[in-house]
Amino acid sequence: MSRNIAITAIDGHTGFSIAELLLTDKTFSDKVTSVTGLSLHPKSHKAKEAEKLGVKLVTHKHGREREMVKLLQQAGVDTLCLIPPAHHDKYDLTVELVNAARKAGIPNVLFLSSAGADLAERDRQPRLREFVDLETLVMASKGDPNTSTGHSPCVIRAGFYAENLLLYAPQIKEEGLLPIPIGKDHKFAPVALGDVAQVAAHVLTGRGEHGFDDKHRGQLMVVTGPMLATGDELATAASSALGKELQFEDISEGEAKKVLKHQSESDASELQYLLEYYSLVREGKTNYISTTAFVNVTGNHPTEPTEFFKLYAGDPLPEPTPKKRKTENGH
Repeated sequence: MSRNIAITAIDGHTGFSIAELLLTDKTFSDKVTSVTGLSLHPKSHKAKEAEKLGVKLVTHKHGREREMVKLLQQAGVDTLCLIPPAHHDKYDLTVELVNAARKAGIPNVLFLSSAGADLAERDRQPRLREFVDLETLVMASKGDPNTSTGHSPCVIRAGFYAENLLLYAPQIKEEGLLPIPIGKDHKFAPVALGDVAQVAAHVLTGRGEHGFDDKHRGQLMVVTGPMLATGDELATAASSALGKELQFEDISEGEAKKVLKHQSESDASELQYLLEYYSLVREGKTNYISTTAFVNVTGNHPTEPTEFFKLYAGDPLPEPTPKKRKTENGH
């Protein structure tokens, strides 16, 4: 029996990437009956692209929880990939989605959270810290006897997406610089978005006696890239891949804010999230890697930084959209 999966924030890079894998890769598509995509912006380019792949688009209307419950039930959704949408009301919107899933009785719920959220300080990194509050809300359903939601939960704490580094494409191309406000000495391990999508797709289609595969069910998976790198080491990896000498420049948070505002179309709250993650790096709280979950779930090795930059080497102006990587079966 295959799955009827709903993915929230389908118009975002993460949601779209997961949907694309589920519908086009035989590793997963044979296990999926339908994919329903919830979108705050159903007319956006990404939402339309998802629809072309076979996603059934559903408009996520803020404040219409009862309507959302009905739509989820009508679609026969048995599995939810809950991705907090990129929006200044992210917390309230996600709470609404958690409540709708609980009332719709969706048994299998995968929540996409953020690595580093547990180390964030509420006064210094509030956008990061709110992921912990949302995780708590998702997991609380496990103890609610009035719903089947939470019966088979899983949480993925995704590391800093390497694709965010592509926001600095103009500086990389024109000035040979990688300008990031992370300090000179501390390290972090950017993860390819395609790798996170791989783990999510395996979890969403895995089967066990109680819902998700028993290897995934109830797990809190932290997924980072495989290499801890300083800014200089990231620049070296990019230089090797692009065949062009790059230098890392440690810029101030204020300068980073200006650059991101000028070069990114992301919501202001998402830019704040990036700046908060960079501050976490400067505080030395990201000096770790966590690849065990990726290897155990996919059977593959995560994307190395040099390999990541090579994926984008031919782009005239890279957009932070995940490039496909092969699964273990070669698809």
